[in-house]
Amino acid sequence: MDISTTISQYIVTKILRQPKKVLKPTDKLISSGLIDSFSLMDLSAFVEEKFGVRLDDTELNAETFDTVAQLANIVQSRQ
Repeated sequence: MDISTTISQYIVTKILRQPKKVLKPTDKLISSGLIDSFSLMDLSAFVEEKFGVRLDDTELNAETFDTVAQLANIVQSRQ
């Protein structure tokens, strides 16, 4: 399973609790209100643990972290 798929699966099953929901890599997460700040922290912790990368708190915003694709790019650049 690739990075984007792993992140998407985590979001729909653990955060949204809608395992049948299809989340596209370009769907807006923060700016659309799909996930809130608490969920964002959970997602950040998951990504750090699962992929062994460090995310700075200043990166947790809609500018750099608003889509699964953006997040996957950050993970790839740090592995």
